[in-house]
Amino acid sequence: MAPTDETGPTVRHTPPPGATPPPTGPPAAEGGAGQGARMPRWLPRAMVLALALVGAFQLGTWAFHQLIGLLLNVLIAFFLALAVEPAVSRMAARGMRRGFATFLVFFGLLIVVAGFFTLLGSMLAGQIIKMIEGFPEYLDSVINWVNTTFHTDLRRVDIQEGLLHSAWLKKYAQNSAAGVLDVSTQVLGGLFQLLTIALFSFYFAADGPRLRRALCSVLPPARQAEVLRAWEIAVDKTGGYLYSRGLMALISGVAHYVLLQALGIPYAPVLAVWVGVVSQFVPTIGTYLAGALPMLIAFTVSPLYALWVLIFVVVYQQFENYMLQPKLTSKTVDIHPAVAFGSVIAGTALLGAVGALISIPAVATLQAFLGAYVKRYDVTDDPRVHGHRGRGEGPGPFTSARRLWERARDRRRGPREGSGGEGT
Repeated sequence: MAPTDETGPTVRHTPPPGATPPPTGPPAAEGGAGQGARMPRWLPRAMVLALALVGAFQLGTWAFHQLIGLLLNVLIAFFLALAVEPAVSRMAARGMRRGFATFLVFFGLLIVVAGFFTLLGSMLAGQIIKMIEGFPEYLDSVINWVNTTFHTDLRRVDIQEGLLHSAWLKKYAQNSAAGVLDVSTQVLGGLFQLLTIALFSFYFAADGPRLRRALCSVLPPARQAEVLRAWEIAVDKTGGYLYSRGLMALISGVAHYVLLQALGIPYAPVLAVWVGVVSQFVPTIGTYLAGALPMLIAFTVSPLYALWVLIFVVVYQQFENYMLQPKLTSKTVDIHPAVAFGSVIAGTALLGAVGALISIPAVATLQAFLGAYVKRYDVTDDPRVHGHRGRGEGPGPFTSARRLWERARDRRRGPREGSGGEGT
């Protein structure tokens, strides 16, 4: 038997043609294919986190929509507190307690508002009674005009009986009775909203220093100075905005008083105050409410007078929107008229009537606060900066027209002077 050398070279056997070669790598571990197909460990946690974020977002969106009314009330109360802040601070600086000073300011506002609505309500009640007493006479005049013009035989008694027994009047009475509950609910909701705004504004004004201290206590000193500066700017801009609104209300009231007094409309002073206050401090629909009441009172005097009042209200509103309001707000709130007009439009689109009311002081505060962080440079002395054309751009159109006119004039003078010289 021949000896074998174990350390010798290994003889590589070639597989026969058509046979499958054996695997050369190490054998796969049992269950290896199952491990490669398993879910990564981080994927379940990521899915749970994603679902939690989606749920939190949905919950936050639902809560925001449910609390949007309260947030708007708080926002209005905050700007109202900023408006009364100078008066409250001035009274507190003289030694009066801040809470009592805030109470006196709001009590004064309450007296003014209550007196205004009491005077207006008495005027409306007297005017409505007058219209009801004079309605039969007015109806007789209309019936006589119809009978004379169209040769009919109408009587007021027949018209009244037809109206009392008509199905339309019964249906209208039923709908009105059903809608009394809705109107009462809306009135109670409006009163509750006013009470909420008054309470929040009172707390903001009375506890203003405490609120500022609580806000600054969680900020570093540098940020505290910025917050206090922004608060002071907001107080100044809100006060300036209310001052401009009050000035426009005075101008509007005087203008409408002159018209109503010239036409002989009764209650002209009260109607002028109504137009001035409502048109300036009730956003969006204030103009229509302000103009509707003088038109109604003027209609009781003469329909032609009501038409004159309508024309004057429309013309004055355009003058106020495009001429008076931008100029006054640019001087008192210190923003460009175009920015003021655009901020009102944007505020109305975002928050409706509330946005229209607070958009100008909010934009003015933001502009004044950010203006301190904008670095400004000296402007180069260039003619285009002052509205003139550059030297290399040629003359303007007016200069070119003037030069052409001078050349034509010189040509006309030339032949005349030549003919005069030959005659002499």
